[in-house]
Amino acid sequence: MRALITNDDGIGSPGLTALARGAVAHGWTVVVAAPAAEASGTSAGLSAVGDGGRVAVERRKLPGLPEVPAYAVAAHPGLIALAAAEGAFGEPPDVVLSGINHGANVGRAVLHSGTVGAALTAALNGARALAVSLDVGLDPRSEPHWDTAVAVTATLLDRLAELPAGTVLNLNVPDRAEVGPVKRAGLAEFGAVRSRIQDDGDGTFTLAAVLVEGDLPPGSDARLLAEGHPTVTALRSVTEDADLVL
Repeated sequence: MRALITNDDGIGSPGLTALARGAVAHGWTVVVAAPAAEASGTSAGLSAVGDGGRVAVERRKLPGLPEVPAYAVAAHPGLIALAAAEGAFGEPPDVVLSGINHGANVGRAVLHSGTVGAALTAALNGARALAVSLDVGLDPRSEPHWDTAVAVTATLLDRLAELPAGTVLNLNVPDRAEVGPVKRAGLAEFGAVRSRIQDDGDGTFTLAAVLVEGDLPPGSDARLLAEGHPTVTALRSVTEDADLVL
């Protein structure tokens, strides 16, 4: 399988390198293309930094992966996934792996995630895609367990390769040294960590992430992840609502 590795945390993220290393170890042909700067919360946006539609691409070398082609792209991950499908980084990928994100992506808020947005864009353009996130929490006190996320991801790669083109899976992994088997989960309405808008009273507002107490729906990705289980959710990309009466 030919795999593109991307993310929304940027080309310098250790989670990106860890995911690329895992895909190489799995025997896949890997190309890395990721935002030159952090692009979290960009969903499937096609924005780029440049004039006249020109997007800057710079070759990079990733630690421990000298033979893997890697590119820092002045664009959001959705645009990178689209460009890859059009052959911008070689042959279009069979699979797009997006992550490993520094923080969970659960519930309906995955709509806003650049990590998930890249996966959805890849699927719309014929690839299978897996978004991977590590639940480091709002106040991480130790080095993230990237290797745990890689090990859990590896258990899904062969199955992902067997699934139809256009498949999107969203994987969340607890930030622990050891975890149990992956559990399939539904999307929660909200996660334990939510975005809040605070009016600063001076013509500006502040966007902040806060921890919200309360019960999470049984069987949901947010609930199972909070209980320490890796979760996988199959996502459906944009489609019409044929049942809505207008």
